[in-house]
Amino acid sequence: MTNNKEQVYLYWGEDDFAIAEAVKQLRQSILDPNWESFNYNQIPPDKPDGVIEALNQIMTPPFGMGKRLVWLVDTNVCQECPEQLYTELERTLPQIPPSSVLLLTTRNKPDSRLKSTKLLQKHAASTEFSLIPPWKTDELIKQVESYAKTVNVKLTPPAITLLAESVGNDTRQLKNELEKLSLLVGNPSQPINETQVAALVTCNTQNSLQLAGAILKGDTPKALALVTELVNKNEHGLRIAATLIGQFRTWLWVKLMVSEGEKDQKAIATAAEVPNPKRIYFFTKEVQPLSLSQLTSTLEILLDLEVSLKRGADSLSTLQTKVIQLCQICQG
Repeated sequence: MTNNKEQVYLYWGEDDFAIAEAVKQLRQSILDPNWESFNYNQIPPDKPDGVIEALNQIMTPPFGMGKRLVWLVDTNVCQECPEQLYTELERTLPQIPPSSVLLLTTRNKPDSRLKSTKLLQKHAASTEFSLIPPWKTDELIKQVESYAKTVNVKLTPPAITLLAESVGNDTRQLKNELEKLSLLVGNPSQPINETQVAALVTCNTQNSLQLAGAILKGDTPKALALVTELVNKNEHGLRIAATLIGQFRTWLWVKLMVSEGEKDQKAIATAAEVPNPKRIYFFTKEVQPLSLSQLTSTLEILLDLEVSLKRGADSLSTLQTKVIQLCQICQG
């Protein structure tokens, strides 16, 4: 019996591109390209008894050179798992030979209450690939820094910030833009500056954060123009709403703490869930013109926006109506 986590991998989260890249790297690391067609099995989620088939395949020795890889795509064993299937998992996972690797991927967060999830926590190396919320600028900057290292691109700090603002949490676009920048410069030792980034990178973010900023200033024409642009770019209404709620909640926490006399930026950052306490200074300046009651009122409208969109309301017209209301509050 073993719980060797080199034989079982669980990748989960909404960042489909990052998961696809991780799967690609795993395949390259364990499969011999000359024997891949014999030793690689990809089992789709709609295949009847797909999990049982995967467990049978994983116990089959590989042909020729390299290891065997069996991939259960978009599996739901961490969301629901009948007792009979759990029994098979419990019997097989500890017995997977060193020459085989089982990979499970899912967009959904594993349900920690399930026995199957607890079993995989014991036997699998689990990695989360969730999208960074667009308002968490510090994490987006760290993501740019990490991806830049993988493609051997050096960026100046202002260029890193601009790239993070331009692509948001779209990891596919981030990698594509970094590869373009790499070709532009040619010399990997030469840092790329923000002027070069601005000239080449497609700005994905006439974005929800800019929309939040326009609303906060009560700039109705700009806010409505940004709403139209976001919807025309097929940005999902609920994602726009989620970003606005997150940003205004942060502003509200900062305003509340400052109103209560709190001066410790670290304490404010902890309460507002802001990773970098240095940003509190800027948040404080941004919310200075507004009262606490104004910011509280914006959240009521934003939550109503979220409910309306979840009930199937038209994204564009609903966003336009709520954005006008929000701007009026911030003007008041």
